[in-house]
Amino acid sequence: MLKVKEIDVYYGAIQALKKVSIEVEQGSIVTLIGANGAGKTSTLKSISGLLRPRTGAIEFEQQDISRQAPDKIVEMGISQVPEGRRVFPNMSVIENLEMGAYLRKDKKEIEKDLEGVFIRFPRLEERKKQLAGTLSGGEQQMLAIGRALMAKPKLMLMDEPSMGLAPLLVKEIFEIIKDINQKGTTILLIEQNANMALSIADKAYVIETGQIVLEGTASELLRSDEVKKAYLGG
Repeated sequence: MLKVKEIDVYYGAIQALKKVSIEVEQGSIVTLIGANGAGKTSTLKSISGLLRPRTGAIEFEQQDISRQAPDKIVEMGISQVPEGRRVFPNMSVIENLEMGAYLRKDKKEIEKDLEGVFIRFPRLEERKKQLAGTLSGGEQQMLAIGRALMAKPKLMLMDEPSMGLAPLLVKEIFEIIKDINQKGTTILLIEQNANMALSIADKAYVIETGQIVLEGTASELLRSDEVKKAYLGG
């Protein structure tokens, strides 16, 4: 479904990604783990069209999207749950969700999907007229996921969905991620909680200083001494 082929990405003169290649098969959960500043978010921004690779290519459903505008990439079926949630704080919950469907024209399907988000996240329905900025961290994360779902994505990019959440909420968020995947959405997950990410993923990549240094099935990486030492506290 998604192929990132040897991309080099720069911020000005500083190289953020060096020949990064990853593949995401339809229906899977793929996780990209690594320390802060390793290049995880830069990889997602490149896929979303927010950063342009200087070399290499990004293909989605066999189409090169390396030079596509971000809104076109959303229209093609890729949506992102950004790091830090990034809800619109001065807009209501329902307005935030409607923003997720901004590029869609199928009004009846939008209403149906909105109902689906409220079924999945009852707390959002209870607070639908409340300003998003007044929600708790966990509720804002649910809103960010719901907003991404309203774009009706084939592929969802998730950037640190458990960041700053209490352990019980982290468990709930990962259950939600599994459920979204089981209902047909492919997921590329960036997560500092490597243990949780590897426990739900099919495939995994490890990125260090802008380069992919390890890849394999998630279960293989969970057993890897190198990964245990660096990311799992073992």
